[in-house]
Amino acid sequence: MGSKLPNMSLGDAERQAAQARVQLRALAHPMRLRILSLLTGAEMTAAEVSRELAMTHANASYHLRHLHAADIIEVAGEERIHGGIAKRYRYDLERDLARPDVPPPADAKPTRDHRLIYAALASELQRRGMLMRRRITNHLTDAELWVDPEQWAQIRNRISDASDALHRAAKPPRSPGTIRVNATIALFEMEPGR
Repeated sequence: MGSKLPNMSLGDAERQAAQARVQLRALAHPMRLRILSLLTGAEMTAAEVSRELAMTHANASYHLRHLHAADIIEVAGEERIHGGIAKRYRYDLERDLARPDVPPPADAKPTRDHRLIYAALASELQRRGMLMRRRITNHLTDAELWVDPEQWAQIRNRISDASDALHRAAKPPRSPGTIRVNATIALFEMEPGR
């Protein structure tokens, strides 16, 4: 992701910050995280999402609308199904990777929305942990460390590259020859005094 700051007015920066808050709120729900994972590997309708996640069609539609309104997913097309029109949604990783990486101001503090998304991730990790296969190939890292800032940046970039590669490798659910895997990555700097 880019490290160059784009030329933008204060109004642009405020709009971008507001959009980021909307996206955080939209993602701060475990079911929406699951839907986003599905849409990483395949374009899907609300009916397909509802079947895959064993939820009602109305619930799937509700969550898809929230993700779409937050500009996290997009409509990939429409099709006629049983006399009606069904939208196909997708998550476009390449579009997200092409967006400029604008760091927050140095004095920016985490908001309630940031904490909500981490709570949603924790909840989703608990659910996924119940589905874990007990194998030697599993990897778990949980660390609260003090590291050199330059090394931190290099490691963070390598992990980001690996995450991008994993997302690009995603296939539609239950595709022949695939295995179901979990990747939960949360990298962030912490306050020094606690």
